[in-house]
Amino acid sequence: MPNKKPENKNGFFIAFEGIDGSGQTTQATLLKDYLTRKGYRVVLTKEPTENKIGQLIRSALRKEWHPNPIALQLLFTADRSQHLIDVIEPALKNEKVVICDRYFLSTIAFGSLDADIEYMKKINSMFRQPDITFIINVSPETCMERIQRSRPSTELFEEEKKLRKIREAYLSLKDYLPNTRVIDGEKPIEDVHKEIREIVDKQLQEKQ
Repeated sequence: MPNKKPENKNGFFIAFEGIDGSGQTTQATLLKDYLTRKGYRVVLTKEPTENKIGQLIRSALRKEWHPNPIALQLLFTADRSQHLIDVIEPALKNEKVVICDRYFLSTIAFGSLDADIEYMKKINSMFRQPDITFIINVSPETCMERIQRSRPSTELFEEEKKLRKIREAYLSLKDYLPNTRVIDGEKPIEDVHKEIREIVDKQLQEKQ
């Protein structure tokens, strides 16, 4: 008898976080492929988005223009607000698993470089919380090595000193949201994926 197809009751929202080069995009993609093979309906999305606000953010990250730090994080927040309306909420309403590559912990952690962390928390306090958040924890040294191997130029936050401070901010946020898991991203990719999928499998089973 075939296995019963999983049902996402009211959807399930997973966020992946980490400093640049941590591998959170790789892990989000691997999880999406894994859950799709299991029969779940999955939406993989990311921030900044590809909408007009997201494109403006990406141009700032490429250093093509230079908004002040708070203005940049407010753009991230505006992008997130539209992202929820356009993508995340409709998918959850349709009982899908939503996997988001970066969400509001990114604004808090990255924004804390140049702004008060409590202010960053406040401007994101109205947004839906993920059902589970994974912080992929990797040293700034390893991340810079990965970045320099993968592309010829770096983006706005991709400096070891900045990444060190952002990583510290992420780790200080491990208890900020319920059900946040800090995952050792220094391990082999498949080992990291195995740890994540075991956590997600258990929680999706409990939700059914």
